[in-house]
Amino acid sequence: MMTDTNAPRGMAVPLAAFGAGALVALLVGVLGTVHAPSLGGTTTLGFDTVLQMKVVVSTVIGLLAILQVLGALVTYGKLGITAPSWLGTAHRTGGTIAVILSVFVAYHCLWSLGLQTVAIAGGGAVPLRTMVHGLAGCAVVGAIVVKVTAVRSRRSPGWFLPVAGGLLFALLVVVVLTSVVWYLGENGWPGSGGYS
Repeated sequence: MMTDTNAPRGMAVPLAAFGAGALVALLVGVLGTVHAPSLGGTTTLGFDTVLQMKVVVSTVIGLLAILQVLGALVTYGKLGITAPSWLGTAHRTGGTIAVILSVFVAYHCLWSLGLQTVAIAGGGAVPLRTMVHGLAGCAVVGAIVVKVTAVRSRRSPGWFLPVAGGLLFALLVVVVLTSVVWYLGENGWPGSGGYS
């Protein structure tokens, strides 16, 4: 099926994508608040704790996100470097791996910890870092929906893909800063003699 490359590029696709992404983020947040946290159905991938596993996998996601931004900048000629022929395939593969790992980590966060925004079970206040991390994590799942739509759409305005990619990257930075960077500051690298 041929698509008309001269077709008007309206706002319908971006608006639908942002609406669907917001709905997904909201539903993930609701699941995180109503689900009783449990380690059943989770894995540590050989690490001592689920938290340690999430730190390591989230570090990989953060590195892949940086490579995605660099790859996009080279692909679109923003760095003055000619893109090698393999870059498109590497960019798509890296993006796919980052999305899969992000969903994997989000599942483990929601399933084992839940979404804490109001009060911890013991009655104490939820730390700001925990609230920001949880809400940004839900937003990442919604932003994945927006980004995948932007990548697949041929009828959206030219600004949609970079905005969707930038939004996802910014949210991933917030999630990594409020999880990995915090954890490493408190505990050190998993398995490096730090406490868990």
